[in-house]
Amino acid sequence: MEGIDASGYEDATPVQEQVIPHIMAGKDLIASAQTGTGKTAAFLLPLINKIITDPGEDHTNTALVIVPTRELAIQIAQHMEGLSYFTSVSSIAVFGGGDGNAFVQEKKALSHGADVVICTPGKMMAHIKMGYVKLDGLKYLVLDEADRMLDMGFYDDIMFIIGHLPKKRQNLLFSATMPHKIRDMARKILHAPVEINISISKPPEKIIQQAFMVYDTQKIPLVKILLKKRDFKSVLIFCSSKLSVKQLTRDLKRGGIPADEIHSDLEQSNREEVLMRFKSGRLPVLVATDILSRGIDIDNIDLVINYDVPHDGEDYVHRIGRTARAAADGTAYTFVSVKEQRKFMAIERLLGKPVPQATVPEELGETPAYNPSAGSRNEGNRGGFKKPMRSGGSGNNRRHS
Repeated sequence: MEGIDASGYEDATPVQEQVIPHIMAGKDLIASAQTGTGKTAAFLLPLINKIITDPGEDHTNTALVIVPTRELAIQIAQHMEGLSYFTSVSSIAVFGGGDGNAFVQEKKALSHGADVVICTPGKMMAHIKMGYVKLDGLKYLVLDEADRMLDMGFYDDIMFIIGHLPKKRQNLLFSATMPHKIRDMARKILHAPVEINISISKPPEKIIQQAFMVYDTQKIPLVKILLKKRDFKSVLIFCSSKLSVKQLTRDLKRGGIPADEIHSDLEQSNREEVLMRFKSGRLPVLVATDILSRGIDIDNIDLVINYDVPHDGEDYVHRIGRTARAAADGTAYTFVSVKEQRKFMAIERLLGKPVPQATVPEELGETPAYNPSAGSRNEGNRGGFKKPMRSGGSGNNRRHS
C-alpha cells in the first residue's frame, strides 16, 4: 500500500478493476486493453501481493513478464521498482543492447533468482540456451503487448521460452487487439482463461484529430510552421522510417527548433538519455519511429504528429493515443501525401468517421485533393484546385471520400 501511495495511484482504472480480482483468484487471463489503460499495474500489483504473501515462496524467478521492446521492459521495470519499493520483492529487466556489465548482472540474477524478470523474447531465449537460467520455481507468466510481439516475429522465441517453463503456472496475456493468431496462441498457452475486453480500438474522444493533405516535399516545411505557430510544450512526431526521422530532426535543428531523435540505430544508453529528457520536459520535440507508438508511458504530450500515415488503423490509434493521457487534452495531426491517401481512407473506416481536414498554410502553395479512389494517379488536382477546409471545422465542412 505504501508503494501504491508513493506511485500516486488513487482510483483503479477499469482494466485494473476487472483484471486484479481474477489474477488474485489464480485464474488464467486474456485481456484486450488499449495502451494507457493502466494494465501494467493491473498485473504487477497482484503478482507482488502473491509473492510477498506466499509463505512457501523461494524467490527464484517466480514471475516472467515478456514484452516486445527494451523500452517497454525498462518502463515496466521502473513501475515495478516503484510499486515494490517498500517490500523485499526483487526484479530485473533483461533486454538486448546492453554492455558486458549488464550481461553479468542478468546472468547472476537469472541463475540465483529474482522474483520478477521482465524481458524481451530474443535476449531471454539466449540466456536460456546458455543453461544457467533457473525456471523450475516459476509460477506466473505474463505476455504483454502480445499482438506486437507476434507482428515483430517473436512467436518461435516465445514458444521456445514457454517450452522451458513448468507446466503448472498462471498465465496472463495482454493484447491491444485480438486477431486470430493471438487467439491461436492463447489456446496453446492458457488454461480455461477468463476473457476481458476493455479496448474498442478507438482513440479517446478528447483528442482533436486533423489531417493535412500535402505533397511529400511540403511535410518538413509544414512541421516547422505548425511548431512555430503554436507553443506546444511537448511534441511527439512519428515517422515510418529511420531515414525520415534523421532527416526531419536535422532540418528542425537547423530551423532553430529544439528536437532530438530516437530509433534503433542509436545505442541503448543514448535512447534512454533522449527518452529521459523528453519525459522530464527538457526536450520539447521528439522525433521517433514506431518503437514508441505502443506501451511507452509518457504523460503530458500535447501534440502528436503522424509525419507519415501509419501502416494500419491500429497503429494510428496507438500513435495518437500518446496524447490526451489521463485527464489531459491533446491534438493529433496526420500528414497525408498522395500515395498515402488509400491507406488513410482505410484508417478512417476503422475509426467509423472521417478525420476533419485542416487548412494547409497558404505559403506552402497548392495542395493535392483528397481523392483516395484515384490512388497514385491523383498527382496534382490540376483540373480543379480544392480549397482546403478550415481547421477545426464542423462535420458539415468535412470532405467526403
